[in-house]
Amino acid sequence: MSTETKPPPLSLDELAQLKWLLGGVLTLLGVWTVSYMDVEAWELVILTTLVAGACVWWPTLPARVPALMHTLAFPLIVAFFVGDLWLTGSILPAMVRLDILLLLYRTASYRQRRDDLQIIVLGLFLIVVAGVLTVSLAFAAQILVYTGCALLFLLTITLVDAAHGNVKAGIFAPVPRTVPGWATHADWPRLFRRLHDVADARVVVLAVALFAGVVAISAVLFMAIPRFQLENSLFLERFVTKKAKSGFNDSIRIGDVTEIQQDTGIALSVDVSDRSQAPGAPYWRMLVLDDYTEGVFRLSPRLRMTAFGARERTGASALREPMPKLGAGVVWTFFLESGVSRYLPFPGRWERVQFRESQNFRLAPDLGLLALREEPVTMTAYRVEGVEISPVIPDPSFARRWKAANDSDRRHGGLQSTLNVNVSDTERLRALADEITGGAAVAAGDFIERAGAWLRERHSYALSPVIPRGTGDPLVRWMTSREAGHCELFAGSLVLLARAAGFPARVVTGFRGGTWNAYSNNFTVRHSDAHAWTEIFDPEIGAWRRTDALAAPEVQRAAEQTGEAALARRADSSWKARLDSLRVFWYRRIVSFDQQSQTETLRNLKAGAQRGGQQLREALARAAAAVRAWFGGPWDARRVAVVVGWIALNAGVVWLVQRGRIRFRHWRSAKSDDPVRADASRWLRRLGECPVPTAECAAVRGELQRLRFGARVTWPEPEGVFRRARRALREARRERRPA
Repeated sequence: MSTETKPPPLSLDELAQLKWLLGGVLTLLGVWTVSYMDVEAWELVILTTLVAGACVWWPTLPARVPALMHTLAFPLIVAFFVGDLWLTGSILPAMVRLDILLLLYRTASYRQRRDDLQIIVLGLFLIVVAGVLTVSLAFAAQILVYTGCALLFLLTITLVDAAHGNVKAGIFAPVPRTVPGWATHADWPRLFRRLHDVADARVVVLAVALFAGVVAISAVLFMAIPRFQLENSLFLERFVTKKAKSGFNDSIRIGDVTEIQQDTGIALSVDVSDRSQAPGAPYWRMLVLDDYTEGVFRLSPRLRMTAFGARERTGASALREPMPKLGAGVVWTFFLESGVSRYLPFPGRWERVQFRESQNFRLAPDLGLLALREEPVTMTAYRVEGVEISPVIPDPSFARRWKAANDSDRRHGGLQSTLNVNVSDTERLRALADEITGGAAVAAGDFIERAGAWLRERHSYALSPVIPRGTGDPLVRWMTSREAGHCELFAGSLVLLARAAGFPARVVTGFRGGTWNAYSNNFTVRHSDAHAWTEIFDPEIGAWRRTDALAAPEVQRAAEQTGEAALARRADSSWKARLDSLRVFWYRRIVSFDQQSQTETLRNLKAGAQRGGQQLREALARAAAAVRAWFGGPWDARRVAVVVGWIALNAGVVWLVQRGRIRFRHWRSAKSDDPVRADASRWLRRLGECPVPTAECAAVRGELQRLRFGARVTWPEPEGVFRRARRALREARRERRPA
């Protein structure tokens, strides 16, 4: 007989300790969502983390909180919330901070059943708000972990309540002022060892299977339920105060773009439906800046009114004039991260923009720009159709105004040709323009190549340039020096030189290039790809020519090449690209899962099921044909011997299993492996077949059940029980025999 003993089940104190530990874990999972929310609550998060960690590790600490603090806790929390709401005027951030305070209080006090359920609800509120506002990939992992811990927490609460025997009596019990018994001898390493010892493999596997089933059913419901935009339905974005971030704004001071380049985070991810139409190094055009004053380029009020208009639009799509020659079949899908700009980036001219939900925006059709009302606080997804990627941007309306204007209007009429520098700097700029052109009239294309080569010859590139001291305009001082410079200095200098030569010019800000993710097959553009370049108007063709003074013309032409070869040169296969591909998958399949994606997914599932059924039918038909061919073959002595041998082997295995000679122990628990329990189980089965139930059978059956299911300390003497069972079975059979 085996002397191995099964550890006793968890006691009530151990269950209470486990419940206390899980409550602290859920609190931490809830408050840590602030790490990817745009809410100022780091002080409360750090305080709650420290308090929760200390109270979990030393469960006796809550008893040291004065009783007066429990009395004043809720009035103080309410007063804090009212003051927070009064000072900030932001509802949702105030509610988040209120939620954290409530979790802090619940963690620092002994909890009844109602308080434990409040922890689940309060933590779930923070996770859902963070998921809706940020659509972060971390939300997916966090909600899975939180769900698993919450289910285990609820199970522990149920076990504790069942052990108490009266759930309702303790629901409204007051907060205890003394240290409970389970807290005085809490030993977390010992608790973990006890959990390991009492864990049943079958129960663990069943729990994991149930959790996986819940996740699978949730995924099916996610694909099947009607689609609606959660953030629009809850209006959560309206309750968040927009914060100024270091992104692209209506004005750019020299050096601002370089500051953006210091950030290596992702700015946008772009999908292209036809990779053959994607250039190797596109320019992502966002904002046109036409007014210059003392080192600052900005969008002038005149251009804002004439290009964007005074009327704001509301809708889920924006349309420009149709361009039949463009490739309308190619769809570009943008995932613009928060904090970049309210101006949306585009790779070129476009016909139509489609948002996931209705937006408030202003459209500048002639400039090809689109500006949202406010900088979004979460990722913004939109599709662009009818894109034409070209360094030449036609502008018929500006061409008509330029042709109709006289020389005075062209120099001082705001047609993006005004220098806005003092007389001395104006003369210096015109002298430099004459030096570049040789004092003769040249076409815009020739001037662009000459001016770009002149700037590259005199200046090298540097992220931290030095602008010479002195009087006058800083851009002119740098231009006339030999100092290195960054993209704003090159772009701004080319604008002033072009205007001095008589060509309208403007600075354009956005991004250049990016990498091609070899795993998710999309462009990944980072803040470090921020760039500024120049657009110069060519009166001969009535269009703006894009020019990058930092890149030679042949380099720009090479960057505009499209197709698989161009993308392969910019392919990124690093581990960082693998992580970025997870973010793209989350955006594609979860965040942007709208009605169109739902229809496509269901269609693909249907097609996959049909293909799978067809393949299964073909495989079964081939197997049936093979069986028929085998049976239809010649039967000799060897074939008959093989068939008879297989039948005998299978029959023998079945007989051994039924007789108990073979036992499958791999998935059986320690309770099933105990020989005493196994013998008790066999005797229970035999007594269940007892022909005449007698009092002796009933008595011995109770003792056998204690041997089979009870704790070892409650066992009667096993051999005596088995002898009585054998005697009871013989007496029952004897009574059945006829006299």
